[in-house]
Amino acid sequence: MYGSEILIFMKMDNNCEYCQGTIYQHYVKQEVFKHKVRIVIIENTYVGVCGSCGSRYYSAQLLHLVHDVATGTKLPQRIEQIPVIDLLN
Repeated sequence: MYGSEILIFMKMDNNCEYCQGTIYQHYVKQEVFKHKVRIVIIENTYVGVCGSCGSRYYSAQLLHLVHDVATGTKLPQRIEQIPVIDLLN
């Protein structure tokens, strides 16, 4: 279900819902998602990015993958440590 079909998902004739700019497909090495349960990093995928305002657009398949990994339905390929800084201490 989560294969190469995630990489090509957005028609280039869609316009940004915020500024009506053109959405372009961009390859990203890493995209970080903050899910309500945990942080998930997706590597080597394409995301839609508005050429005017920079808003990002994701396919439903990609967001389902993020949810599945965050909730433990799908196991990640590896686990990374994330540095944390508390600005109040």
